[in-house]
Amino acid sequence: MLLKRGFVLYIMSYLTLPVLLYGSETWTIKASDAGRIIVAEMKYMRRTAGYTWTDYKTNAQIAKELKITPILDKLLEYKRSCIQHVNRMPRNRLPRVMKYYSPTGRRNHGRPLKRLLDT
Repeated sequence: MLLKRGFVLYIMSYLTLPVLLYGSETWTIKASDAGRIIVAEMKYMRRTAGYTWTDYKTNAQIAKELKITPILDKLLEYKRSCIQHVNRMPRNRLPRVMKYYSPTGRRNHGRPLKRLLDT
């Protein structure tokens, strides 16, 4: 049984995306991670639009047709709003202190010293 496109997009935007992006404010996204997210999203969007990978449709055409904002854009928006939230906090709150924390002191040169538990 095929579901209507609008219903599938509704499920994606209101049920699936919040679950996928939970806690994404603190993620460190590497280029390889971003590529995997884009591939998974496009696979879902192609299936929703009714196209296969052999059809001659670009990713941009499918995204424009479905009127979907890319997941990475939403992820960056979440990060921006989280940083703005931390910046609005009083200076003595722990998240703001940790944002501007810079360790002092120096690290030892060379190999770490052997300790009793290391032997």
